[in-house]
Amino acid sequence: MNKAELIDAIAAKAGLTKVDTKKAVDAAIAVAKAELKKDGKIALVGFGTMKTAVRPARKGRNPQTKKTIKIAAKKVVKFKAAANILK
Repeated sequence: MNKAELIDAIAAKAGLTKVDTKKAVDAAIAVAKAELKKDGKIALVGFGTMKTAVRPARKGRNPQTKKTIKIAAKKVVKFKAAANILK
């Protein structure tokens, strides 16, 4: 499901217009991005939890030259699904 399909499904389920639903989805994404950028945590009961984590620096290998390279540490978003999400 892509963003447009999500908006269509939410609009149909909630009885809202697609324009209002798009505004709500865009606002939710903006709030989530802002929270995760400041190392926050988003917990949606019954759906899952998103939080940032630091992936440590590591060594990798260039597949073309076979030389060892350094891969820098970086922040990533991790998602853990709720236990009952598929029930």
